[in-house]
Amino acid sequence: MTYCVGLLLNEGIVLLSDTRTNAGLDNISTYRKMFTFEEPGERVIAIMTAGSLSITQTTIARLRQAIEDPDADGTTSILKAPTMLQVAEIVGSMLAQVRGEIDEKLSAMRQHASASMIVAGQRKGGAMRLFLIYPEGNFIEATEDTPFLQIGEHKYGKPILDRVVRPETSLADAQKAVLLSMDSTLRSNLSVGMPLDLAVIARDACQVTLRRRIEAGDKQFRAMSEAWSKALRDGFTQISL
Repeated sequence: MTYCVGLLLNEGIVLLSDTRTNAGLDNISTYRKMFTFEEPGERVIAIMTAGSLSITQTTIARLRQAIEDPDADGTTSILKAPTMLQVAEIVGSMLAQVRGEIDEKLSAMRQHASASMIVAGQRKGGAMRLFLIYPEGNFIEATEDTPFLQIGEHKYGKPILDRVVRPETSLADAQKAVLLSMDSTLRSNLSVGMPLDLAVIARDACQVTLRRRIEAGDKQFRAMSEAWSKALRDGFTQISL
């Protein structure tokens, strides 16, 4: 399974994904689930994926192929689309098309495959946007009232986001929030696992301004996890009935 989370803040965008993929308890692999596309200073797009690996890999491959097509235009290439809304539409259409093709092949075996994606980014002169793309290709967008979106095993990491994330949250605090959200998920669900990919896109930079791979055993992440556990235990003991 997967856990990916994206935050849309006044200062920028913060994204975090795990890398574990499993097809049963004895078949666990590591695959990157965060992909970035940049024309530094002009536009930046990040895509995080969850669900069927065959669907997500094929979708990303076709999006890359469209970018490299010499006849590409704003309706086919995410790096030529004039708005982030149109980027979301291109990704959604491609995801729905690939899902339909693979579902048709699986139907003979009475099986089903699905996938979802988070698309984030900004083009020069445009607003930062954050979308959740559903398997059917339709999507929703993060807003001031709900400045974060999740895909995959989201339920374990949602409470801390509900409590602390606001549009005015700083990028530094936002990184703590997504990492602690992931820590809660790692503790409660074995289908989500290290390493983790963290990316930050500062407002109007139109490029990834921070990129970090967090490996198992990372000292900073472990210290944060232990500090959070202690804070929760201390808070619990101090609350009276």
